Amino acid sequence: MGCGSTVSVPPGNTTRGFGVFCSGSESSLRECRRSYDLHPGLTVICSESVRLVGGAGFCSGRVEVKSNQSWASVCEADFDQQDAEVVCGELGCGAPAALQGGLYGEGEGQTWDKEFQCKGKESLLLDCDTSDRENNTCLPGNAVGLTCSEPDDVRLVGGGSRCAGGVEGYEQGEWWTVGAYWNKEDEAAVVCRQLGCGSTVSVLTGNTTLGVGVRCSGSESSLRECWRSYDLLPGFTVICSDLLVQPDIFLTDPMGGVFRGHQGPEMFRGYNFTITCSTQPQYPGGSFLLTFTGSNRTQTQPAVNHSAAFLFPAADDSHQGTYSCVYDNYVFSHNFSSESELLSLAITGN
Repeated sequence: MGCGSTVSVPPGNTTRGFGVFCSGSESSLRECRRSYDLHPGLTVICSESVRLVGGAGFCSGRVEVKSNQSWASVCEADFDQQDAEVVCGELGCGAPAALQGGLYGEGEGQTWDKEFQCKGKESLLLDCDTSDRENNTCLPGNAVGLTCSEPDDVRLVGGGSRCAGGVEGYEQGEWWTVGAYWNKEDEAAVVCRQLGCGSTVSVLTGNTTLGVGVRCSGSESSLRECWRSYDLLPGFTVICSDLLVQPDIFLTDPMGGVFRGHQGPEMFRGYNFTITCSTQPQYPGGSFLLTFTGSNRTQTQPAVNHSAAFLFPAADDSHQGTYSCVYDNYVFSHNFSSESELLSLAITGN
């Protein structure tokens, strides 16, 4: 239709008509697989005035504005942070994350000849004030590219972690159970990717309920890019690989032999010290593995109250090196682990 980017796809009523199955890359519905059956109707709201082109999804790309039935690139000098906030909001995306000229290449058509002067609160980019461009040229490489953060429209609940639980989607001001039509592994892969939770470990089918149904190919960056409807479908629970939060590692000594050096903590020879590993109280049990690169030594202790303390008597040169805590736990019938940041310890003094 030449209507820019998709803003939202509100659910419609189920009725008899043409059903279409698209991957999203087709240039028209004629290229999609079609059937004649009972299907939920589809309402589409497009952005008629602005779009992002050349990015990984509809929330990133080169900013283009519709002008006289054609699309025009916007020069970096004519576009600022407040303009970006309006565009991201108009497209239903999150806050602007990156704004840079030439980030997504140059447009093949004309260049927008006005400077936008948005206040950041407008609902549409074309509602913003504009002024004539001071410099009438836009140099090559200066077409503005914009990356908006993905909207928080999916979450996992009831699993003790933001990376595990039943899938819910935010639609029309409410959280709904998300159901899948066929291959839930494809939808689960998209959920884990969108949440930054690694890869899928397992997918469990839940109860059938009225909610948002999704159909994904598995390559999408968010559920917003999948085909969606409002239907009676079985919900599903997703367990992602980055289930455990990152543990903490810190150094203490009861005798005051540690001090902060230029490169990190330093310990006087002969003093006792303790390295403590801890994690947030997500799940009971588990264990901590303390790794040490100085001699490839490792020590393991069970997690008691979600922490473990490793005592080192009489510090000497053999204790100098880099330490890290690895938290291991067996939950949801799988082994998971998460590693802390590195702690570099230097030994000094006579």
